Amino acid sequence: MTDTTMTISRRGLLGAFAATALIATPTYSNAFGFLRGAGDIRRIRMYSGRTGESIDTIYWVDGDYIKDALKEINHFMRDWRTGTSTNIDARTVDIMAASHRLMDVSEPYMMLSGYRSPQTNAMLRGKSRGVAKNSLHMRGQAADLRLKSRSIGQMSKAASACASGGVGSYSRSNFVHMDCGPVRTWRG
Repeated sequence: MTDTTMTISRRGLLGAFAATALIATPTYSNAFGFLRGAGDIRRIRMYSGRTGESIDTIYWVDGDYIKDALKEINHFMRDWRTGTSTNIDARTVDIMAASHRLMDVSEPYMMLSGYRSPQTNAMLRGKSRGVAKNSLHMRGQAADLRLKSRSIGQMSKAASACASGGVGSYSRSNFVHMDCGPVRTWRG
């Protein structure tokens, strides 16, 4: 009889765990590419310095969006200047949630801008040439976000890794724009 004592290092154990987790990861054959690694539950956490409100909600479980959670998101991301809201495109929320997850951060996003009414967009456009005339904010397809614990570069890289929409880096204003429009990047 031979003694076959096996010594497992911490690194070896972590490697085995990582390989097992990779094999066990669910696939989403019908999902958008940016949902890689999003898991069976999708959650969004944000707060608004403008309204003092915050949201921490699970909005998708096992392949289905939760209508009441999407309604809460619509209200939270409303145009705070006019009080008007629209249906926020769930693809935008998915990009935000997937980016947040890629950054492995527990801090909620600070949302600077979600939906913008045409009136608000026109007013902002009058003050800054960086505001698009046909902004995706007016369609509920964009958000401007900030994190204290991550740089603009880190946030931009995470959003770009989703390869699912527009990513604008605004270093001077300290925020990242994420949208579900055509894939593109820019610096503002």
